[in-house]
Amino acid sequence: MACLTCLGTSDSFGSAGRHCAGYLLESAASRILIDAGPGILTALKARQIDPATIDGIVLSHLHGDHFGGVPFLLLDAIYDTPRSRTLSIVGPPTTRRRVENLFVALYAEREGRELPFPVEWVELEDGRSTEIADVAVEAFRVPHMDDAISLGHRLRTAGRALVYTGDTPWTDDLLRAAAGADLLLCECTTFETVVPKHIRYVEIEANRHRFDCGNVLLTHLGREMRHRRGDVAETMADDGLRFDLAAPDLASSRR
Repeated sequence: MACLTCLGTSDSFGSAGRHCAGYLLESAASRILIDAGPGILTALKARQIDPATIDGIVLSHLHGDHFGGVPFLLLDAIYDTPRSRTLSIVGPPTTRRRVENLFVALYAEREGRELPFPVEWVELEDGRSTEIADVAVEAFRVPHMDDAISLGHRLRTAGRALVYTGDTPWTDDLLRAAAGADLLLCECTTFETVVPKHIRYVEIEANRHRFDCGNVLLTHLGREMRHRRGDVAETMADDGLRFDLAAPDLASSRR
């Protein structure tokens, strides 16, 4: 079993009323969040997913629409659904400092106070890897930010592979990163309008035949993409969609 649930599929502006980035990868033995935008706790609870069952959080980069929900997950784990077991938080360099600083910025009384449960902080760079329960996580760098490291990730579990691009402009390195994946979760912010450091659908369409992977699911969707849905051949993500990584096509995998 390896399933992906889309919890947040919007760009940073909440286009079409969707949550910002957040995805849940479930296997027989684990639940891993991939990115955690500001609405992630609400998205989990709206789907009756207990935050205490999350084993780890994998962050692609430290923009607010991708990690701004982590302090609320920590707060929930302290007070509402108390946690005692270890939570793994994986991300690029400075992840621990940025998350802790954000937590204190939102809740000043947390300054200097230890969490009542252990957190395993893992900071990755290009080509580095780690494991959370039965999920292997390998990072690859993408050119989204000039002054910090942004990552995509390959996650393997139950004999299946999911590749998540994070935020990135088009680069042929994505072809290498996606090779052999059962599902490529690919950012696609606009249809054809140039937005610096992000992918346009026309670039994906022009290169689709070059991808050596299974299904492609488009996410981080802006207003233009939502308006052009009828012109898009690939599946566009929506909040709440759930996919089985073992399914031969996305249409048959929806639950």
